Amino acid sequence: MEDARRHYLDLIRQDGVRLSPPLARAFAAVPREVFVPDGFHRRDGSRVLPADPEFLRSVYSNDVLVTKLNGRQPISSSSQPSLMAIMLEALDVRPGQRVLEIGAGTGYNAALLATLGAEVTTVDVQEDVADRARAALARAEITGVRVEAADGYTGGPAGRYDRIIVTVGVAGISPFWIERLLPGGRVIAPVEHAGMHPVLAADPSGAVSVICPAGFMSAAGPLGARHDGSHPPPPAGPLTGLDPAAPARWGAPLEALAYRDLWFAAGAWHRRVTYASVPGREQSLLAVLSGGDRYAAVVLPDGEVLASSDHCAAVALALSDRWWSLGRPPMSAWRATLAQAGPLLVPRAWKLGL
Repeated sequence: MEDARRHYLDLIRQDGVRLSPPLARAFAAVPREVFVPDGFHRRDGSRVLPADPEFLRSVYSNDVLVTKLNGRQPISSSSQPSLMAIMLEALDVRPGQRVLEIGAGTGYNAALLATLGAEVTTVDVQEDVADRARAALARAEITGVRVEAADGYTGGPAGRYDRIIVTVGVAGISPFWIERLLPGGRVIAPVEHAGMHPVLAADPSGAVSVICPAGFMSAAGPLGARHDGSHPPPPAGPLTGLDPAAPARWGAPLEALAYRDLWFAAGAWHRRVTYASVPGREQSLLAVLSGGDRYAAVVLPDGEVLASSDHCAAVALALSDRWWSLGRPPMSAWRATLAQAGPLLVPRAWKLGL
């Protein structure tokens, strides 16, 4: 087990993920397997049970563990550990601070927070998920965590917090969270942007910065409410009828993180940006939709543009060339301010803060 957890830390640190000594100790100390006592689903939908020989190896992988499905749709999980680490480092929690977690999941993230010395309240709108998280925390002998079945939009039980962390994809920041922040506090949340859920940091003043790219299961209810600034959802199926509209322009294809940087920038500049699949290509692609989603263009990682209309092609080409001409800014360079949009506060007027 010690070897498995040591390897686990190495997996989390891959791709440059930073683990502070306290967080490394927390990941090494909290037994992840206790939080998936009934097993879990892999990304491909296959199930792994505790009796399976590969159970512990799979638990201590750098991968999401899906614990609840609605049909074939995941609705609860233990997130990818490297993403959890990035979000926890961004949260910058100190011993004794009060933390509100929106989305209890398995309880594993709350256990890490408690091991870091935080006083944690974690809420989940699904009562059975909250019950299982509470039981898992008890089995792991983790103290300092209060689990409540409650609406994450309002934040559950009354109280104010030094930190708020959100572990489900949301369409914006709940105004109740900002009201509950103590001076100097921060919210870390994955907020919808062009079909993905980049992790954002917001402070009590409404200033917003970007932490990292991510994809999360989307929240229902007010936390998933569409607003006048929402990007279109991705098309239900692969885009067809696309013809070459511009050749490859960048030599080597962009690496995955740089492609996400381009994707974020395009979404900051244009509200009809989302993602789509294209026959014969495995990865999701940056897409521009128009005409009630009847027309589209996609930008490939090498800069080639495929399109079904001249207008979409021109927009996709202009967005990608604008990002390139600005020196390929990373998404972490973007800044915005929260503004009211329906029941949520959403980032407005994205600007580069270089």
